Amino acid sequence: MRTRAPEGEGEARAWMLAEGRDRWAFVLLVAFCVQIYAVPGEWIPGAAPLRLALSLSVGALLLLVVGRVGRRLPLHWDGVRGLALVSFLVWGAASRLWSVAPAVTDAWLVGLVKVALAWFLVVNLVTTPRRLAIVCLALVAGSIVTSVGGIFRYLSGMELSQGFRTLWIGVYGDPNYLAEYLALIVPLAVAFIARPGMRLGVRLVCVVALLLAVTCIVLTFSRGGFLGLVFGGLVWAVRERAQRTKALVLSAALAVGVAVFAPATYWERNDTLEEFGQDQSALGRVYAWHVASAANLDRPLRGVGGGAFREAWPLYAAADARREALVAHNIFLDTLGELGWVGFFLFLTFAGSATGAVFRAGFDPRIGWLARGLGASVAGFLLCNCFSGSLVSPHLFVVFGLAGAVARVASREDVLEAPMSEPVLATSWGGG
Repeated sequence: MRTRAPEGEGEARAWMLAEGRDRWAFVLLVAFCVQIYAVPGEWIPGAAPLRLALSLSVGALLLLVVGRVGRRLPLHWDGVRGLALVSFLVWGAASRLWSVAPAVTDAWLVGLVKVALAWFLVVNLVTTPRRLAIVCLALVAGSIVTSVGGIFRYLSGMELSQGFRTLWIGVYGDPNYLAEYLALIVPLAVAFIARPGMRLGVRLVCVVALLLAVTCIVLTFSRGGFLGLVFGGLVWAVRERAQRTKALVLSAALAVGVAVFAPATYWERNDTLEEFGQDQSALGRVYAWHVASAANLDRPLRGVGGGAFREAWPLYAAADARREALVAHNIFLDTLGELGWVGFFLFLTFAGSATGAVFRAGFDPRIGWLARGLGASVAGFLLCNCFSGSLVSPHLFVVFGLAGAVARVASREDVLEAPMSEPVLATSWGGG
């Protein structure tokens, strides 16, 4: 939605002040995107009490609201996607009434609302091609810290999962989550690298992030992460019609690098994709999916309550699988088991609409190059979430927010801004 320019000196001054708040809100959003990967509160002494993720997101929200009021602009709810998400949150809150563990559902809902705030900030603040590129680049740059942490952990050999799988700290303390979230940035990094005219500094940052991310994913020995990485790369290469040769060369170089440098145990573990019946980790997923199915059969419309999957495990698991309650290992079956068909339909509407929007934006002549990278990231991320994943994840809501934002930018629904209000990082972010 376009807006009129301010009229009169007083209105112009108020407009400029409000626009300044909007720019600062965007700066806080960029910092938030960096910190969801860098997680400084987990490893910098004294940073934990600052609660950086919450502080940055709430600060950005306050500045956004004040700035929009000052310019008399409405907040954006992203159409069908926003309606589906708000309805999903309301249904999640209502699930406390029938949850098998109401206290757990309360905590789950608080966490879900916090991370959903990231989506709201992205769809309201990422309003231009340049802002879209800056946020994507912030995710790529932040992932360098995560990758370095995972690689150093592997080299140290300290407290590795199953004795050989690397992990890091916080949400990255699980090898599957570590691989999944790093696989998310790989197509984005490749899109920046392949972009004609991109500045050298940006390309170098993306090359470093790409190499470190792929290395760390290999060291997690995550089969779901491997599949997501491959699928995301294939989607990007297939859709990059204007630079098909460059896309195929980059994809082949990554494949050769993994084939040459990956440890032998990496391929040995991936071979178990065909022998899951003898793999306890794979069997755990089968048990979890059985629990999700049984819970849905028992409570088809409502589910067992938001976040209460593990608490429902003893009620629905087979007798030989009740010793240890597991997570669902599939974000879609998790939603189906916890929130029933109603919650599943709402989440699928939200995720499916965002995915369709970003794929359609791939044909846009200005931002198609970045939309195709983002679409490949979404595709690989969703595949990863078929084997792990969590709804209470800022990564999920940031990437779906970017999908909505790229659709809005592609449709030219830009908020009017003063010229040169943001730094130029490349010759041009536009063009197909």
